[in-house]
Amino acid sequence: MNQSSLGNITTLAKRELKGYFASPVAYVFIVIFLLLVGFFTFMLGNAPFFKLGQASLDSFFKWHPWVFLFLVPAIGMRVWSEERRLGTIELLLTMPITAWQAIVGKFLASWAFLLLTLICTFPIIMTVNYLGKPDNGVIFGAYVGSFLMAGSYLAISCMTSAITRNQVISFILSCVICFLLILCGYPPVTEFLTTLGVSQSLIETIASLSFMTHFDAFQKGILDFRDLVFFFSVIGFSLFTTGVILRSHRAG
Repeated sequence: MNQSSLGNITTLAKRELKGYFASPVAYVFIVIFLLLVGFFTFMLGNAPFFKLGQASLDSFFKWHPWVFLFLVPAIGMRVWSEERRLGTIELLLTMPITAWQAIVGKFLASWAFLLLTLICTFPIIMTVNYLGKPDNGVIFGAYVGSFLMAGSYLAISCMTSAITRNQVISFILSCVICFLLILCGYPPVTEFLTTLGVSQSLIETIASLSFMTHFDAFQKGILDFRDLVFFFSVIGFSLFTTGVILRSHRAG
């Protein structure tokens, strides 16, 4: 990547990130995310934070796949759908910037926004450290996994956003895809497949495509190379597909 390409990506990413905070959208998203994860962590489930009886954020991170399932597509659905609806996508792609630079720039801006949202949960880390002596290495690993999972959801949302100019359709499509990629590794699903007589090797293959399978390792503080490859592969494939879709629209 040459300096010119990096400069174009950085400039576009900064512009897009500033755009989030130019409207109430960013603040509403952050508040909703914090309220939801706070409620789920401290009030909901079989083992909420205060009933868990130990300095751990297991009850915090276990809800992230489900909270992201709806909130991340809400951010990603407008990335390209809005450009197509307003007719500004043609203008963007005729500027001295390539399609892949625009794709990467927009994605990084939205991903950086999600990172800021995760950083806003730091009071929970302070709380658990005040109440006990947690394994902060495990917490750090879980945050890394959460960030990568959010990026994967976002990349899929960018892909569906490029398909249609209707944000609602983009939102629904991304939710469905992400939900299936959660469900295929969910224990009740794998157990159900076992009862149907599906071979163990096939079940393991299906489960390996699940966000849950790879996020679980991060929740245990394990930074496995295979899990990193999985999340970056999802991101790379989704962004590549976004480029193919945008080029087909441009050619048409």
